[in-house]
Amino acid sequence: MLRFLWDSISLQMLFVFLFVFLLVSDYMKRRKPKDFPPSPFSFPFLGNVQFMFANDPLASTAKLTEKLGDIFSLQAGSQSFVIINGLPLIKEALVTQGEDFMDRPEIPLDADIFSKLGLISSRGPLWKQQRRFTLTTLRNFGLGKRSLEERIQEECRFLTDAFRDEQGNPFNPHLKINNAVSNIICSITFGSRFEYHDEDFQNLLRLMDETVTLHGSIMSQLYNAFPSIIKYFPGSHQTIFKNWRMMKGFAKEKISKHKEDLNPSESRDFIDSYLQEMAKPSGSDFCEENLVACALDLLFAGTETTSTTIRWALLYMAVYPEIQARVQAEIDAVIGQTRQPALEDRDNMPYTNAVIHEVQRKGNIIPFSLPREAMKDTDLAGFHLPKGTIVIPNLSSVMLDQKEWETPHSFNPQHFLKDGQFWKREAFIPFSIGKSACLGELLARAELFLFFTALLQKFTFQAPPDTILDLEFTLGITLAPRPYKICAVPR
Repeated sequence: MLRFLWDSISLQMLFVFLFVFLLVSDYMKRRKPKDFPPSPFSFPFLGNVQFMFANDPLASTAKLTEKLGDIFSLQAGSQSFVIINGLPLIKEALVTQGEDFMDRPEIPLDADIFSKLGLISSRGPLWKQQRRFTLTTLRNFGLGKRSLEERIQEECRFLTDAFRDEQGNPFNPHLKINNAVSNIICSITFGSRFEYHDEDFQNLLRLMDETVTLHGSIMSQLYNAFPSIIKYFPGSHQTIFKNWRMMKGFAKEKISKHKEDLNPSESRDFIDSYLQEMAKPSGSDFCEENLVACALDLLFAGTETTSTTIRWALLYMAVYPEIQARVQAEIDAVIGQTRQPALEDRDNMPYTNAVIHEVQRKGNIIPFSLPREAMKDTDLAGFHLPKGTIVIPNLSSVMLDQKEWETPHSFNPQHFLKDGQFWKREAFIPFSIGKSACLGELLARAELFLFFTALLQKFTFQAPPDTILDLEFTLGITLAPRPYKICAVPR
């Protein structure tokens, strides 16, 4: 009888039955709880895959916000997440209810690289422990102190010399800026800076830069949505894994050298401090694999964001020469041409400070803050978010909010000036807010002021002859300007 039934079922019927079964199974698996934030149309199995292929994810998100409100959900494969917009809602989630949204979710690309280690991918007690240790160690090595300011000033001299060597000819400043900014965190992490012609370090910077860009590619996004399938395909995600293996090799080599001449009673840098912590009886969570992850997290975070901001700053100065001229006039009046800029000059330079802040606001290099995960069932803006819900704060919704800024889509330093004095705005949150805000904010702010003023003190930045510079961006881990060449004309 069973044999007869089996034989009577056509192959076509079998496929229809299987498809319906999978469709119902997918619907049940992705069914949202009551009072969950609304979502746009979602394809079966794929989710909101249409947004992965959007040319401008920021514009797509803004349109969804207009349609669905300040809180809505999206689906990527089997993974759902909630986007939150606007200063009140982001403050509610990251500050008022900050303890409920402190965990980092497991993002497939990150998990396959560092497996919940380091400062970015770790979570819970391990994250708190590693972050606390790193903050203490950074302070021990000069964060917020004059010694670190002098280190940045020294690197400013190397960078201005490198720009002067170009003799006013068109050049791409990208790698030079990366090298200079990276040397600050390298001196703290590895105990040394690297020359701009150091071939090994230049290769490392290229690997970092390629990895940052590839994170925004279609295949990388598809990998995060469908890791169990996409892992078998070639593509940018495979290049990312290869690059990270090479970067881990660089960090492991530096750690091995530190082990050879480690002095238990003296600490030269972050790696020494970490190795000494590993040797303590209580240091069970301090292991070499975690050290590799922390060192590379510091290198990445301490290089990419500040370097990208400086690249935006030089581009904006070339595009807006009248603003550049006013910055240079303030530099000449307060600092002059004979001494280097110092952090104590910042309070006497409201216009320059306003320009730097406007570069950060309009450059908007981290449009979506690091994702968070609800640590327990939580209510937010009248919606219910079950434990484990991934929440992504859309910082662009604050930095470009027409309710917060007079001319949100224009480059306008007056946003940060009031009666001629610098005006700190609550809606300025490039480093995010709350307990998970960027731990390198103090260092980044010091670097931005010193590098920017040192470069504009010595050079005027212009577009190459017969070239029109544009302000288009590429979106990877950061939102960066498209590669450009510029002329640094000595003053």
